[in-house]
Amino acid sequence: MANTDPKIVLSRSENIPFNKLVLSQANVRRVKTGISIGELAEDIARRTLLQSLSVRPVRDADGVETGIYEVPAGGRRFRALELLVKQKRMAKTQPVPCVVREGGIAEEDSLAENVQRAPLHPLDQFRAFQTLRDAGFGEEEIAARFFVAPGVVKQRLKLAAVSPRLLDVYVDDEMTLEQLMAFTVTNDHVRQEQVWEALARSYNKEPYAIRRHLTEGAIRASDKRVQFVGLESYEAAGGVVMRDLFEQDQGGWLQDTALLDRLVTEKLAAEAEAIRAEGWKWIEIGIEFPYGHAARLRRLTGQTVAFTGDEQVRYDALRAEYGKLEADYAEAEELPDAIDQRLGEIETELEAFDNRPVVYDPADIARAGVFLSIDGDGGSRIERGYVRPEDETPVAAEAETDGGTDGDPPASDATDNTVRAAAIATGGEAAPDAEIPEEDDGIKPLADRLVTELTAHRTLALRDALANDPGTAFIAVLHALCLQGFYRHASNTCLEITAKSANFGVQAPGLADTAAARAVDARHATWMRQLPEDPAGLWGVLMAFDGDSRENLFAHCAGLTVNVVKEPWHRRPDAIAHGDRLAQAVSLDMVVAGWRPTVDNYLGRVTKARILEAVREAKGEAATQLIDHLKKPDMANEAERLLDGTGWLPEPLRQTGAEPGAGPTGQVETEAEALPAFLAGENEASSNTDEPLPHAFAAE
Repeated sequence: MANTDPKIVLSRSENIPFNKLVLSQANVRRVKTGISIGELAEDIARRTLLQSLSVRPVRDADGVETGIYEVPAGGRRFRALELLVKQKRMAKTQPVPCVVREGGIAEEDSLAENVQRAPLHPLDQFRAFQTLRDAGFGEEEIAARFFVAPGVVKQRLKLAAVSPRLLDVYVDDEMTLEQLMAFTVTNDHVRQEQVWEALARSYNKEPYAIRRHLTEGAIRASDKRVQFVGLESYEAAGGVVMRDLFEQDQGGWLQDTALLDRLVTEKLAAEAEAIRAEGWKWIEIGIEFPYGHAARLRRLTGQTVAFTGDEQVRYDALRAEYGKLEADYAEAEELPDAIDQRLGEIETELEAFDNRPVVYDPADIARAGVFLSIDGDGGSRIERGYVRPEDETPVAAEAETDGGTDGDPPASDATDNTVRAAAIATGGEAAPDAEIPEEDDGIKPLADRLVTELTAHRTLALRDALANDPGTAFIAVLHALCLQGFYRHASNTCLEITAKSANFGVQAPGLADTAAARAVDARHATWMRQLPEDPAGLWGVLMAFDGDSRENLFAHCAGLTVNVVKEPWHRRPDAIAHGDRLAQAVSLDMVVAGWRPTVDNYLGRVTKARILEAVREAKGEAATQLIDHLKKPDMANEAERLLDGTGWLPEPLRQTGAEPGAGPTGQVETEAEALPAFLAGENEASSNTDEPLPHAFAAE
């Protein structure tokens, strides 16, 4: 049977002069969204009109066409053309391609045109950008043509460059856009596919897990070795950097560890050669030395280069200006920008004056050495002027043999002296001297035993006198501590006080770069500059110090002797208990001191049960349940994220009696919104495959 349905007849097309078109009130678009009229006008100016206007003839009261056409669908294009006419970039009589509609309802036409429009699939958009670049367009030019930021173009090109196999998975809605974005960290298609296959058998397919797998074994650009060499030098040598254009990546990840280590070694060696020209006997090079590596060596103090006349004038002027500005604005709640900037400039210049070069005696340089390493900020750490015991001068070596740092006499003499002093102190009698031969004419030295007995009296009297003079006693103890803290082989004290310092035989990761280590080292260096090079002059310098200086120096020296390291082979319960009391007395807070739990320093080195216990104490049971199904590496990484900022500490670092999960505010967080977004929503349904694009990918 023949088909009797009427054939479809399309609306006619016609080029209508622009000045014969008016905007219809039937256009349903009322809210401005997407690309602006100005940007659309520029696009039309560049490539002309790509889509016709839908128009209807305007009729008079009798139904006769007036020659004017209203535009119910295509209003934004009409306004863009109108703008070009106002700018005199297009003639008002310019013919405009139009589809002339006769039947139906104008509002329905407008609604249908907007509702039935299907946006591009994101992958089509990514590939279109790739096609433009392949055609020779640069990223900046593409961005200008489509009125987006160059960074957005780079992101889309990155997505288009992911493995074709994974792009097909994304098209089939078996991968989310966020997961695809995570794969852009590397350009290695084989590695991308391996990670996806591995995650296909895993419960955790979150974007952060993809990124972690892709960057496993790589080195962050924030690593001090990278800062030392410079990322530009690494890339110039052919090194590959993985970058994440969708997340904060702190500069990316370096893939070639061997290349980085070679560049570090070469740069350290080059700097060592420059230092060697100064004449030092030895130079030790390392990326990082154990904390306290120079504790058994004597440090040369050297002499700071003196100011020239002009430099002294400039220094004094800067100090005076700084003091005046501080006084003038002492009551101001906020400094004016110009004053704040000027104070910063003065501080920088004064710091340069304070950090003047130090010169050493050539004879000292010939027997001393230098440690060259990398500091925590990626700069060169040059520690000059350390003398090894075997390189000491004969006089210093003899002093060490006679008494060392303890100032003790040989063991047999010390024992004899102790016995004699004890006998005298208790009213006993020493053994009678051996028969003394008749003296010849003239005065001869006193017998050793007699000298010992007499000085025993003096020792006891001096003990009593010192006990009744607290001020001098304080200086005497400070003097003894300084000798052992700053002069490795001095025996210039009569006090039998031994100040020991922990050697940190077991080095914690990054110990030398902690805030505490930097503070102790800086303070030690400051005091070294104020103390004399010759220990014989130390007493006079200490006597000249004011009370505050003595107390601060005493506290520093006392601090150097603290040891609360728990070692399985050397248990010291009484000492550790005293350390707890001392920590309470000084209000020690390891959170304020800068310690926080990381994979390296704690979470990666304990069992899963310990990790969960930490999260439970700090964040509550809800947070624990979010990670209890993960494998240990993933669990440790997510625990580090969850614990960051909570103030949680493992038991050995807590103050006695502190709550285990209490952070700086003493609060334990349990709210889901306190968790990272990807964890807080992990248990929510995710069956909707028609997911919206992030803002950066929104269609214009």
